[in-house]
Amino acid sequence: MHSHYYPGPYGYPYIPAHYQQPSYSRHPHPDYFPNHQSYYDYRQPVRGQATWTEGGAVTQCGIPWSNNQYMTAAVGSNSPYQCGQAIKVRNVSNGRVVIVTVVDKVPNYPANKINLHRKAFEALGANIDLGIINVDITASPELEEEKWGKYLLEIIQAAYPNYNVTDYSKVSKNQVNGGQIREVFKFVMTSPQETTNIQGSVVYNPNTDRISSINFKEV
Repeated sequence: MHSHYYPGPYGYPYIPAHYQQPSYSRHPHPDYFPNHQSYYDYRQPVRGQATWTEGGAVTQCGIPWSNNQYMTAAVGSNSPYQCGQAIKVRNVSNGRVVIVTVVDKVPNYPANKINLHRKAFEALGANIDLGIINVDITASPELEEEKWGKYLLEIIQAAYPNYNVTDYSKVSKNQVNGGQIREVFKFVMTSPQETTNIQGSVVYNPNTDRISSINFKEV
């Protein structure tokens, strides 16, 4: 199968040669899916497809493709996923998972398709020559609601460049000395050689959001 790259103001989305744009009309309002149940359950996996791109210098979201160690993606402008949101993508063929950040929006791109940066596509164990793979796409509302968890995720991605975060969970949240709050998260990290768990914690002032300490350890 051959393919084409169509340059545009939002990067260089990979579009297979046989792909045709859907016929539905665009909707100018971001709440095109006011009731996500009418299309799919927003918090449940959506079976779709992923393509790949090398990214571009300018994005609709103003977030560079290099963000989060290139674990980034573009979605359709009518998609319920928003700029900066974390999305879990699972390769249906081998079960491998990556968590990516939405950095771009593409007009008329189907809501059940996602355009991954090449590094994220390869992290799913996919051969770039395939061009397109079947995936399950899941919003990560738990992480979105935990801003410190998302913050720690980005730090861990930078600290472990040869690993990908494939899952996460909040371990605890409690008050410590001086009225500060300590939140602890566990991240599952995978590389071609191994899987390891990293526990990350952040201590901060809830009134000012100033951080006093950040710690990581393998567990």
